[in-house]
Amino acid sequence: MNSDPQTLAEQIIAGQRRALSRAITLVESTRAEHRRQAVELLRLLAPAAGRSIRIGISGVPGVGKSTFIEALGNRVVALGHRLAVLAVDPSSSLSGGSIMGDKTRMETLSRQSDAFIRPSPAGSTLGGVARRTRETMLLCEAAGFDVVFVETVGVGQSETAVADMTDMFLLLLLPAGGDDLQGIKRGIMELADMVLINKADGDLVATARHSAADYRSALTLVHPRTRGWKVPVQICSAVEGQGLAEVWQSIERFRAVIGGNGELEGRRAAQARSWMWSEISEGLLAEFRHDRRIEPRLDGMERDVVAGRLPPTLAAGELLRLFLHGD
Repeated sequence: MNSDPQTLAEQIIAGQRRALSRAITLVESTRAEHRRQAVELLRLLAPAAGRSIRIGISGVPGVGKSTFIEALGNRVVALGHRLAVLAVDPSSSLSGGSIMGDKTRMETLSRQSDAFIRPSPAGSTLGGVARRTRETMLLCEAAGFDVVFVETVGVGQSETAVADMTDMFLLLLLPAGGDDLQGIKRGIMELADMVLINKADGDLVATARHSAADYRSALTLVHPRTRGWKVPVQICSAVEGQGLAEVWQSIERFRAVIGGNGELEGRRAAQARSWMWSEISEGLLAEFRHDRRIEPRLDGMERDVVAGRLPPTLAAGELLRLFLHGD
């Protein structure tokens, strides 16, 4: 791949989808030359980005995130918006490739001319969010997509990771109650800007309503993370299309609130700061692993730690001393 950043930037701003796909492949590459081109491309496109609403979507396994995103996405496009969906798939531990493939799970949305779906393998990145998701989001914004959904794997620290890079965080839950309600961690509830009870259809409608009432009660004990915003708890059925109009109305209300009280500017500043430190952390770790003094000793140190011959703290300290100060 040998793409001139200036030409690629002009093509992306002109709305050329193939150019956008090539650019995303470029920023996901780990080759040094590609990284240099990607950084220059991002610099050129930065002034054209930032005009979308960034929405993170996460939830428990089996909640129907992809079905929900497709149903809501079709409605958003019908309203005249241009939608980008960045779906971070679980990765194969053998090949590192995406397992699920969201384009096959969102067939009708993928056929929309004003929708762009990009599945990316989460790889080993903490939190189930691909390392370059932030850069991909910027590229999509520069291409004219004014709504961006980021779907996460929904495990481990993915909720925190997606909340750090989006304007609004939607938490999808299943109709449940009692002990199941207690199983939802308080920290996740504190991140949510909206709680949605999906699969509120058939025999589960009454259960979903009870669940919504329980979550509303639980949220009275949680300080909302967004100033001037009371976290709504709503029910919906992505399969039947019920409640989706109300979901989008709440998203628009949220955008109006954070745009009017200065919260959006503060959140975008926090996103940029988080992005910078994430890049520093990832960059330092990559440099550490490939340092000519560290690389020959790393496998041996790991074997000694695994075998119990060397305490992990001592091994880490010795490797860091070698990395920072040499022999």
